[in-house]
Amino acid sequence: MEYQKVRLPFKVKKSMLALGSESKNTIAFAEGATVYLSSVHQDLSNLNDFLVFEQRVKYFLKKRPAVIAYDLHPQYHSSKYALGLASGKRHLTAVQHHHAHIASCMADNGLKNQKVLGVAFDGTGLGQDDTLWGAEFLICDYQGFKRMAHLRPIALLGAEAAIKQPWRLTLMWLFLTYGERLWDLDIGLIKTLERNKWRVLKRMYSSGFNSPFSSSMGRLFDSVGALVLNKKEAHFEAELAIGLERLAARCNARTTVYPFKIIKNKEGHILDPLPMFRAIIADLRHGEPGEKIAYGFHLTVAEMIKRTLLILARDNGLNKAVLSGGVFQNRLLCRMITDTLHHEDFQLFLHRDIPCNDAGISLGQIAAANYRN
Repeated sequence: MEYQKVRLPFKVKKSMLALGSESKNTIAFAEGATVYLSSVHQDLSNLNDFLVFEQRVKYFLKKRPAVIAYDLHPQYHSSKYALGLASGKRHLTAVQHHHAHIASCMADNGLKNQKVLGVAFDGTGLGQDDTLWGAEFLICDYQGFKRMAHLRPIALLGAEAAIKQPWRLTLMWLFLTYGERLWDLDIGLIKTLERNKWRVLKRMYSSGFNSPFSSSMGRLFDSVGALVLNKKEAHFEAELAIGLERLAARCNARTTVYPFKIIKNKEGHILDPLPMFRAIIADLRHGEPGEKIAYGFHLTVAEMIKRTLLILARDNGLNKAVLSGGVFQNRLLCRMITDTLHHEDFQLFLHRDIPCNDAGISLGQIAAANYRN
């Protein structure tokens, strides 16, 4: 079997095996300062992918790892497999998904154990409060983390169905913005939706049935993508986000940042995009080109990151910002972030050799588990 060899900026105290995430899964085995990282198993809910995953795990179990790290989400196949390996000779440790993302990027950049400002933007990861996270600002090192800011959570109406039918997400944001007046908006997406379906979804939302809350940036991209691209469904992962990036890349017009709020509460800061949705709706109704709106949205996300980092840097005396998660596969967004932070007193770290998506999670699990134990 062939594996990518990764050199760690530290030596692990004990041999370790990390079982990664659910999708874009990799496993990682660490001894000394070396990690052996497997190729990607796209989706562990797929039998063929799971069988290859299991074969590789069994290969490394023969090396008798002392520690096995896995994702906090109990329904991931990798987590279930880890829990099935429990024995007195192995120590099992769960690592929160977004902490693993930041730890992965730190290790990828050769950073020693130190406090950094972590920005983890992706589709979904289980948080410590049992809600679905995905737009997280953390203060962390390899050993642990504290959640300092996040996107305003919304209900995923129908749970997984909301990911495949992102019009549900858009409708939720517009309902929070306009209430029932959303049906008076003279825009393409609203004209294609059935009000009877909304009545059912609204009852789900009111009762809390099958409507988990999520603070995901990936889902925000889906929401805006459905609105601007006038697409109700996604046929593959990140389809609307990719379409939105491609549309934005064609923009030649002068574009400004859309308004948004950063609200301080007792737990930290909440990024509220409702003012942005009002401004996007106004642009759509005035006939502004889709590429200009898409570009403006990307600028706004970059500005959200900048302003939040400046607040956290000021309050905590930190100037290293580490960015990880699947959202940062978006090259246009990364370029905007680099540009907007260029004149600020930040050291910015993006992934170098390890993917920023969930394929890097197992490496982050190794780093976090090493310092935890």
